Amino acid sequence: QLQLVESGGGLVQPGGSLRLPCAASGFTLDYYAIGWFRQAPGKEREALACISSRTSITYAVTVKGRFTISRDNTKNTVYLQMNSLRPEDTAVYYCAASKGNVCSRRADFYDYWGQGTQVTVSS
Repeated sequence: QLQLVESGGGLVQPGGSLRLPCAASGFTLDYYAIGWFRQAPGKEREALACISSRTSITYAVTVKGRFTISRDNTKNTVYLQMNSLRPEDTAVYYCAASKGNVCSRRADFYDYWGQGTQVTVSS
């Protein structure tokens, strides 16, 4: 069974950091582009970052300089390091895998999705 599992979410104070792992099971991430998205209540799903199998990386303007995406193929895991968190970063965070191995900001471009992990930034 192909599955992506996000973890690492939680409550953090403004200015704090979190690292979100996205672990794959049932398939190898090596040949997939992996994107991170988030969705806040009442808002559309927002693309944040993406990394292809050849480690080509793109970031949304809203997170560039604060968030870092990376992959560890030996662990079959992609990470989203989030620094300088703000209350407006509060959302459910999702990772997704694209068989086409090309990054896109379009959610429908991705074939597999995790269940999401809640991140709340509040004092």
